[in-house]
Amino acid sequence: MRILISLFLLLSISACSNNQSAPDTLSKTNNIHYLTVLHTNDNHGRFWHNEKGEYGMAARKTLIDQLRNNAIQQGHAVLLLSGGDINTGIPESDLQYAEPDFKGMSLIGYDAMAIGNHEFDNPLSVLKQQQQWANFPLLSANIFDKETGKNAFQAYKIFNKQGLKIAVIGLTTTDTAKIGNPQYIGGLEFKEPIAVTQALADKIKTQYQPDVTIAVTHMGHYVDANYGINAPGDVTLARSLSKNTLDMIIGGHSQEPICMASENINDDNFKPGNACKPDQQNGTWIMQAHEWGKYVGKAEFKLENGQLTLLDYKLLPVNLYIHEEQADGTTQPVLANEYITPNPELKAFLAEYQAKGAKQIEGKIGYVDAKLEGDRNKVRYQQTNLARVIIQAQMNVVGADFGIISGGGVRDSIAAGDVSYKDILKVHPFKNRIAYIDWQGQELWEYLEVVTRFPPDSGAYLQYHKLSFERSDNALTKVMINGQALDKTKTYRMSINSYNASGGDGYPVLMKHKSYVSTDETDAQALKRFFIENSPVNASKFSAQ
Repeated sequence: MRILISLFLLLSISACSNNQSAPDTLSKTNNIHYLTVLHTNDNHGRFWHNEKGEYGMAARKTLIDQLRNNAIQQGHAVLLLSGGDINTGIPESDLQYAEPDFKGMSLIGYDAMAIGNHEFDNPLSVLKQQQQWANFPLLSANIFDKETGKNAFQAYKIFNKQGLKIAVIGLTTTDTAKIGNPQYIGGLEFKEPIAVTQALADKIKTQYQPDVTIAVTHMGHYVDANYGINAPGDVTLARSLSKNTLDMIIGGHSQEPICMASENINDDNFKPGNACKPDQQNGTWIMQAHEWGKYVGKAEFKLENGQLTLLDYKLLPVNLYIHEEQADGTTQPVLANEYITPNPELKAFLAEYQAKGAKQIEGKIGYVDAKLEGDRNKVRYQQTNLARVIIQAQMNVVGADFGIISGGGVRDSIAAGDVSYKDILKVHPFKNRIAYIDWQGQELWEYLEVVTRFPPDSGAYLQYHKLSFERSDNALTKVMINGQALDKTKTYRMSINSYNASGGDGYPVLMKHKSYVSTDETDAQALKRFFIENSPVNASKFSAQ
């Protein structure tokens, strides 16, 4: 049944592609061409709709099919792009290595995607399999094989649609070298994208003379190039290239809707259904569609005598709810746009994967009496109770005196009430192993001197438990272990996960230290065990206040 559905959908997609090559008098008038670019980014395993019925690939296909068909009828060339990070976020997807997500994207009809940092959350053999599941190219021009010095992945793709020649260049954040798993990416070099892009775009221009040049990126949009501790993103790229090198950047990574109130000022009041104006830097339009398939971005362009003009831009919600205030002061959830009926064939295709994944994670494992905070905008800025629960669970495995993790390793919160294995896997999708190291006090002080420097607003931000410290004039001045001052002559056992121990998030590499030991227990297994053995969990005991 799945094969028949797949064949039906692939034939439908093929028909759409063939329609684009058909002559249409609307597509060319006095050397005028029209182009519609559709885009999403940061899927993170959301092939299925959430418990509210929001987003999901089946509804996304319905919307994209409609947008694509309408554009083709108007004589537009159409391109569908993704800003990457298909992997990691929902257990039903993670347990199947995002097979439903890549195959779902293929059936929707994506033309290309940027390779994101989370495409390296698994061994490279998994990424190679995902490339086989995708019937579109996974692009990155700035990732090189250290051994050969050549591009590790396809760098660009030339499309010919409705008489338009369109060049699409892929780019990946250089932060991948820091935040990716060193055990998987050790043979790869992530080069700075500016020089790579300029040289490649110039070469493409000479060889192909494209009408439109697009960078599909996974680098992040940072307003007015204020990228902080992160690697430079799309704004820096656009400003640094020669004018007219790129016509547009279709991005991802920072997981935001790019909607500008004015030049270099973000529209902080944007909500689903509102008007949205993308950023523009150095003649390059920059666009991003938030995350998870919550929106489909739609940009309509006119190309006349070599001049590309943005005619219209929208971020179209995919069954998203907003909360409207009622006369009695309460709020009521209402759809931001008209309900989008999920495509029945794709929904049936994906339902088998959803059922298979759900079967592996069903059942209650514990209980917590209040929310354990793991939201991205908290755990990368301040100490949280969930981080302390996680560290305690890992300390229990190895009998540690204290423990640490990086905030970026906590991927979700756990709501008050019953806790399932799915909740655990949403927090810990990476399968990192629990490790420990026995520090001599002086060595420990030197190590903490480094990791306590990591600032907020980064994945490296240090979360810790049974440890406290003070810094002054950019130096470590005081360390307490379990309420006692660190004794530089004593030995202390510290729990840590294999990702941070191997240098992930820029932490010092510990794996070659003589007292480093890695266990076979994963972070998810440790947290699951903690809830089984300690429920009901009293969240206040792990308060970070």
